[in-house]
Amino acid sequence: MITLNTHYAELKDSYLFYRIAQKVSAYLREHPDTHLYRMGIGDVSLPLCGAVIRALHEAVDDQADKARFHGYMPECGAPFLREAIADHYARRGVTLAPDEVFVSSGASDELGDILDLFDCSSTALVIEPAYPAYVDANVLAGRRILHLSSGEENGFLPEPDERLCADLIYICSPNNPTGAVFGRDKLQRWVDYANHRGAVILFDAAYEAFIEDPALPHSIFELDGARTCAIEICSLSKTAGFTGTRLGYTVIPKELERGGLRPNDMWVRNRTTKTNGVSYILQKGGAAVFTPEGQRQVRENIQVYKANAKMLTDALDALGVWYCGGKNAPYIWMKCPEGMSSWAFFDRLLNEAQVIGTPGEGFGACGEGYFRFSTFGSPEDTKEAAARIRKLFAGMGK
Repeated sequence: MITLNTHYAELKDSYLFYRIAQKVSAYLREHPDTHLYRMGIGDVSLPLCGAVIRALHEAVDDQADKARFHGYMPECGAPFLREAIADHYARRGVTLAPDEVFVSSGASDELGDILDLFDCSSTALVIEPAYPAYVDANVLAGRRILHLSSGEENGFLPEPDERLCADLIYICSPNNPTGAVFGRDKLQRWVDYANHRGAVILFDAAYEAFIEDPALPHSIFELDGARTCAIEICSLSKTAGFTGTRLGYTVIPKELERGGLRPNDMWVRNRTTKTNGVSYILQKGGAAVFTPEGQRQVRENIQVYKANAKMLTDALDALGVWYCGGKNAPYIWMKCPEGMSSWAFFDRLLNEAQVIGTPGEGFGACGEGYFRFSTFGSPEDTKEAAARIRKLFAGMGK
């Protein structure tokens, strides 16, 4: 008889966002006509920008013309998109060869698939609070996981702990869920730590487009020595509204080598074995993001979400609530009032204010007592949610 992957039994009973969906569904069954203000899951509310839509339509037309039709695409990405992404990095002073860029169907898929490069005996280090999929993907692989907690004392941006011996290091900056962003000095210490240990950093840069402080790095490859210890995984989901369109990319420098093997070469072999490439239509749409027109339109959309963040942070500032994030990131991480647990605050916010956020406990043990708001809702809903949060806190004596 076949043996199934018994590591599934080690996962938590329910995924964070599934539990939220169950609670919301239960509330709506009791209050079917209620409008809810959804500041929880980080799904965008603005449509794709005009440059992308035009490129998608042109690509569809290409598929209807025998002379311009495209079948299977190169497994590692279309040359025109790989070159556009490399040029995008070059404008920030980071030099990449196009064949160091691998086009994917999104960062979430890639964060799981990339683990194929590493033996299951390797140890993963997850800085918490963290995106739950980092932990779950390694649990399913049977990999040992080290949890490095962070907190208010270090702005949820911890430094390496020399006592921990890790092979894989997850860093997300700007961070999901906290919205905290690593400065150059702290991030450099992680790069130095990884090179010294012979470890590899998996750098999740899904939210880099929200950084507005010029002193903060958008890419780990802005740091000295990162090309010998890091893989960067990026997404157009939040940058350009591709949550339902699905497109991302991974950067694997050729200088990265461990045990005589190069992950860049290995990933070429992996992609040619396991994928048939991302569709031509999506890659044409993605390439439009990196044009001058596309960049301008994407920035305009991001400014809408930043205005949402300001409405929420203004409310928290007025209430004297501790938080981080919101300025260089699309997430706001606040401390729950009156010592409440994060799920208790979720229930109260839902039942008394009809606002949905995300309990911090779902991002790791050190997230207990904190709460995440996403700023991807509509401006109208965000404005009303901020007002309702103020009213709720006033009623609690804050």
